[in-house]
Amino acid sequence: MFENLQDRLGSILNGLTGRGALSEADVSAALREVRRALLEADVALDVVRSFTDRVREKAVGAEILKSIKPGQMVVKIVHDELIEMLGGEGVGIDLHAAAPLVVMMVGLQGSGKTTTTAKIAHRLSTRDKKKVLMASLDTRRPAAQEQLRQLGAQASIDTLPVISGQSPTDIAARAVQAARLGGHDVVILDTAGRTHIDEPLMVEMADIKKKSNPHEILLVADSLTGQDAVNLARNFDERVGITGLVLTRMDGDGRGGAALSMRAVTGKPIKLIGVGEKMSELEEFHPRRIADRILGMGDIVSLVERAAENIDAEKAAAMAAKMAKGKFDLNDLADQLRQMQKMGGMGGIMGMMPGMAGMKDKMAAAGLDDKLFGRQIAIIQSMTKAERANPDLLKHSRKKRIAAGSGTDAAAINKLLKMHRQMADMMKMMGGKGKGGMMKQMMSGLAGKMGLGGGMGGMPDLSNIDPRQLEALQKQAEAAGLGKPGGGMPGLGGLPGSLPGLGGAKLPGLGGGFPGLPGLPKKK
Repeated sequence: MFENLQDRLGSILNGLTGRGALSEADVSAALREVRRALLEADVALDVVRSFTDRVREKAVGAEILKSIKPGQMVVKIVHDELIEMLGGEGVGIDLHAAAPLVVMMVGLQGSGKTTTTAKIAHRLSTRDKKKVLMASLDTRRPAAQEQLRQLGAQASIDTLPVISGQSPTDIAARAVQAARLGGHDVVILDTAGRTHIDEPLMVEMADIKKKSNPHEILLVADSLTGQDAVNLARNFDERVGITGLVLTRMDGDGRGGAALSMRAVTGKPIKLIGVGEKMSELEEFHPRRIADRILGMGDIVSLVERAAENIDAEKAAAMAAKMAKGKFDLNDLADQLRQMQKMGGMGGIMGMMPGMAGMKDKMAAAGLDDKLFGRQIAIIQSMTKAERANPDLLKHSRKKRIAAGSGTDAAAINKLLKMHRQMADMMKMMGGKGKGGMMKQMMSGLAGKMGLGGGMGGMPDLSNIDPRQLEALQKQAEAAGLGKPGGGMPGLGGLPGSLPGLGGAKLPGLGGGFPGLPGLPKKK
């Protein structure tokens, strides 16, 4: 969502950091460009004006003129103010209240309230080990209550049985009572929406609030609606009193202005963001991490957390054992590709790695995207069990059959086999070192740079890392030189294609290419 803004701000700030000294005119010219970039990203005018005024006030003066690297100082000031505009520290759902804690979901029709309700329930159930009850108060939209019931069944979350003819306030009261009798920790009320804000809607929301006494009132807003979302948040806050915001469709191609404006305009924290359609694709909103991504500084903490959730320790151990014997077949390759897909694909991973956000465009231009991974997995799945275990069996007639089964051609199969051969050779060289796959090694390398101990065969045991230690990783990364915009990974010779933890081996498809895949031009 923030890619356009990231590109604009990156080029503006890179122009400043290359200079030995900055005048007030230099800072003013840069801030004019920053102002234009934020306005084009659909950030509210008042927010932009306040932001640039604060940056100018801090950037122009004795402090900046005495700085050894004034350009870097301006980048830091912009970074700090961006964090402040987004809310300073991340704020999650407050669970410190007597059970059953009531969470009331409000918002317009079509913003994703019902799906978000199920996602929050799933998150509280799996991550916080809470017993959750969901209740649909939407008696107007056809099948709204049935939709929530099906989502509850899909996520194994309890839902309030539907009794026809009840009003939303009666359903709310019954839900709280049912949660109390059923021993539930949290009850989430999915209220009705409208296509626009009107008086009956606000009266209904106020009645439900009075009846259920919610501890949290979360406004669900579609981040693609731009400034309308900001006005929506202001109106709901004035009439009902919201405690936080949830932004949906943050994985879309919108300009991101709503996310940057809503916290500044309402003063209410953005608590969660929806980053995909799956039940698990809901993340806490961390202003520092978002600011780091926007300014191209990477987001190591989220990358480590994502790895902790997606890397299977048992599979990693089994992979290490196979590699110790110098074995790496097509089943192993498919596992590695799936693991990369789970972590957001190559583009998502590169966007979180410091100084490497700019590589995404080059990767896309070279044809290295998640669709390519999907095609490669389809090719492997079209093979027999024996062929996957022993690729040498694949002669012309077999390749023809596999191409027909996977919707590809012989050339694509040959590229995949070449990639596998070269990866197998690389794995043999590393055999016996206790490694466990590309993603595990990447995370091991990053963790090593940040001073974390090893576990899981080189991978730190992320389940035992204190949350405060995870939050401190970003500062450690910056101290190690990982947080500089446009900077390479330290200790890797400045090659953007190097993979941490692989002793200089290339990251698939970069700086010479994943064997068998179109590579990118080598850095001169």
